[in-house]
Amino acid sequence: QVQLVESGGGLVQAGSSLRLSCSASRRTFSRYPMAWFRQAPGQEREFVAAISKKGGDIYYADSVKGRFTISRENGENTVHLQMNNLKPEDTAVYYCAARFGEVLTIVREGYDYWGQGTQVTVSS
Repeated sequence: QVQLVESGGGLVQAGSSLRLSCSASRRTFSRYPMAWFRQAPGQEREFVAAISKKGGDIYYADSVKGRFTISRENGENTVHLQMNNLKPEDTAVYYCAARFGEVLTIVREGYDYWGQGTQVTVSS
C-alpha cells in the first residue's frame, strides 16, 4: 500500500505559476512510475503528465506540453508538477497517482494508488 499526499494547490491569476508536490509513504517509491491527473467539475479525470521510475521517460498531455514540467526526487519520495503560464482551463482538482508496474502509461486505469487531490483554480 502506498499513501500519497498532494500539496501546493491554490487560487492564482492566469499567467501565474504553481508547483504541486506529492509525497509518498513508501521507501520503495523509486519502484513506482508516477503521474498527475486532473478533474474539472462535471468532467472525466484526465491525464496530465507521467514520469518513469528513474525519470528517464516522461509523457505530457498535449494541453500542458511546454507549460508543465514533471519531476521526481526518489531520495525524498516526492514527485513535483511545475505549472507555468496557467490558464483558466487548467482549473481542476489535481491528483497524484502511483503505478505498481514497470511500464509507464497515460491510462488512468493503469494506476493503483491515488492521493486525495489538491485544488487549482486559475482566474481570468
